[in-house]
Amino acid sequence: MSSTGCLAQFYLYILCADTECFLLTAMAIDRYAAICFPLHYSLIMSKQVCVLLAFPAWFMSSVNASIATYLAYNLMFCGLIEIKNFFCDLKALLFSSIKDTTSFKIFVNVGAVSIGAIPFCLILASYVCIIHTVLKIKSSDGRWKTFSSCSSHITIVFVYFGSAMCLYMTKSLEQDLIFSMMFVTLVPMLNPLVYSLRNKDIIQALRRIKKKNIEK
Repeated sequence: MSSTGCLAQFYLYILCADTECFLLTAMAIDRYAAICFPLHYSLIMSKQVCVLLAFPAWFMSSVNASIATYLAYNLMFCGLIEIKNFFCDLKALLFSSIKDTTSFKIFVNVGAVSIGAIPFCLILASYVCIIHTVLKIKSSDGRWKTFSSCSSHITIVFVYFGSAMCLYMTKSLEQDLIFSMMFVTLVPMLNPLVYSLRNKDIIQALRRIKKKNIEK
C-alpha cells in the first residue's frame, strides 16, 4: 500500500471512530430525555437540538482526524514497513516510526480523554439517571418495557467501548488484530442489525416471513 493510501485509510478510520463516540453520546442523551422527561421530550429533542448534537460530532471528528493524519504524515519510517494489521492502525504506525513520537502520543492521550473518556462518562451518567427513573416505576412490566428501549444502545456501547479499550490498552500487536476485527468490522455490522430489530415494522416483516415458511 502506498503512503497516500495508508493516510487516507487512517483519516477515514479516525473520522468514523470519533464520530461513533459522539453519536453514541447523543443517543444516550436522547434516551435520557425520552425516559426522564417524557412529557417534554418533543420540546427538548427538537430538530434544532438534534442538528446541534449531530453537526459538532462530524465537525470535531473531522478536525481531530485531520490533525492526527497530519502528525502521521510527519512520521519517519526506515524503508518499507510491515504493519501487523489489516489496516493502517495508529499503534502500528507509532510502533514502526523511527522518529520521536512524544508529541503524537500526547495528542493521542488528550484525544482519548476528550473523545473517549468524557463521552463514555456522559453515557454512564445518562444511564444512572435512567435507571434511577426506571426504578421509580411501580409496574415490573412498565420497568422492563421502558428499559428495553435502551437495550440496542447499551449493546453497541459495551461492544464499541469494550473493544476500543482492549485494542489500545494491550501491548501485543498480535492481539491487536483480534480486537481490531471487533472494533472495525463487528460494531458496524451490529449497528444496522441491532437497531433494525428494535423497529416494529422489521419485527412484523420477520414474523410474516417465518409464518410463510411454516405454512410451506
